Amino acid sequence: MSVELRPLQALSLWHEVMLALVREGGADLSARQTAILLTIYLEAPPHTVRGLARKLGVTKPVITRALDTMGKLDLVARKRDPEDRRNVIVQRTVKGALAVERLGDLVVERAREIPR
Repeated sequence: MSVELRPLQALSLWHEVMLALVREGGADLSARQTAILLTIYLEAPPHTVRGLARKLGVTKPVITRALDTMGKLDLVARKRDPEDRRNVIVQRTVKGALAVERLGDLVVERAREIPR
């Protein structure tokens, strides 16, 4: 099912979702952190720091800093790849899965409120 939105409607939807996130008082993630989180949860694993950096077009230190923050919030976890200790594997967590699910719910709820 595809939904047709005009640019102003799309921006309004994004705005409403962001407002809902702020009002809920949960984790305050940057746009970059949110993009990383969604990549981890919406795309099939495994995910590595190197792979995420390549996918998002940023450096590995940028990914590492974002993962530091998200790790403290228990949204993701990291471990060394036992087959190649140079690689760091990024893993999903229950709390992260619930946060992504809540974000999806907010988008659906707010999208229903868009005047047609």
